[in-house]
Amino acid sequence: MRGTAILADIGGTNARFARLRDGRISARRQLRVADYPNLNAALRAYLASGDIGPAPRHMAVAAAGPVAGGKVRLTNSTWRISADALCATFRLKDVVLVNDFAAVAWAVPHLAAAHTVTIGRGRGVPETPVAILGPGTGLGVAGLVPGPDGPQVLVTEGGHVTMAPSDARESAILEHLRGRFGHVSAERVLSGEGLVNLYQAIAALDDRPIEALGPAQITEKAVAESCRTCAAALTTFCAMLGTMAGNLALTLGARGGVYLAGGVVPRFIPYLAASAFRDRFESKGRFRAYLTAVPVRVIVHPDPAFLGLRALLQGRRGRR
Repeated sequence: MRGTAILADIGGTNARFARLRDGRISARRQLRVADYPNLNAALRAYLASGDIGPAPRHMAVAAAGPVAGGKVRLTNSTWRISADALCATFRLKDVVLVNDFAAVAWAVPHLAAAHTVTIGRGRGVPETPVAILGPGTGLGVAGLVPGPDGPQVLVTEGGHVTMAPSDARESAILEHLRGRFGHVSAERVLSGEGLVNLYQAIAALDDRPIEALGPAQITEKAVAESCRTCAAALTTFCAMLGTMAGNLALTLGARGGVYLAGGVVPRFIPYLAASAFRDRFESKGRFRAYLTAVPVRVIVHPDPAFLGLRALLQGRRGRR
């Protein structure tokens, strides 16, 4: 890859852009998806926002939705993205379009020790699969699996599996949410909006007032211990996240570790560490010892998808 490339990490809430030149990532910008009708408009705003340098020749896009045939419709937005259309509109030589959690998975080998915070005692087994799980606007799930020619990314829509309860209280919460949504996926409880869903369900079950709170407000009140319902919601969130993460580790044989990505969990890492998360992660009957050895690492790098997109572009260059 020669020349300047644009990196784009497109979620349901934010569109993040950066410039890649000579292997260096710079000129980062974050725009709100809701402020633009489509990616073209947001990209034009980014290109006009500062010194991007020479006109880009390449682009790599990580998008929060299932990618097929070089196209994607975002799961939690009306945006539709086409690699061919981006090439034609912006006169690009090529566009790499991947699922957002595929990009995060490609970033895992390039994360430094300072980019993660470990929850639990496990150290992991080298050259074994790792799992990536990320509560954000939605819930992303991916895997990184070793192979004879290097690691390969397993792209999934695992955030939409049916959420299972671990006790009677969670059964009541999920039953309440089934009344609203019908199918209650993991994403319905393990995402920013999922935290709001938990808060509202718990308040209704306990006959408490329901305030118009967003996920950040619920988190702040829970950590400050200023709202009993908020604390119950965040405690339940952490426990359910442990259940989901342990299930994913067993499903993928992720003895190399589970990485928690997304914008939600880094806001309350100490709370997560003190919660039932790790016990729920390990609480799988006869496979407790198996999971005790598996580390869980929270990714605190601000833009891990950019690392993965850079690795993808550099890998393409190396194969030419």
